[in-house]
Amino acid sequence: VQLQASGGGLVQTGGTLRLSCAASGRTYTNYAVGWFRRAPGKERDFVAGISWSGSSTTYADSVKGRFTISRDNAKNTVWLQMNSLKFEGTAVYYCAARYSRSAYVRAEDYDYWGQGTQVTVSS
Repeated sequence: VQLQASGGGLVQTGGTLRLSCAASGRTYTNYAVGWFRRAPGKERDFVAGISWSGSSTTYADSVKGRFTISRDNAKNTVWLQMNSLKFEGTAVYYCAARYSRSAYVRAEDYDYWGQGTQVTVSS
């Protein structure tokens, strides 16, 4: 499956962005999806994950209550709604997919990756 992440941009602290991760090649239905981010000079960190059905989601503590992951399998798309963005949210955001019911929090558990989209939060 090929993944295309989009929706990044420049936003002020406290602002909102919605990232999209569109799949092609195969249906998303049987794939759990995760969002990760890599800030400059740092490791790639887990942000949020969603099960193949959308019934289960998980979030990093740093984004709980501010970010929401959702999906529409009919549209082969997963979204990451990011509200109340903080300066430390500046990073390249990646979506990833794994052929499984449940989402995982480790990057090495995912088999397919999108190219990343830059999010810059100005202070």
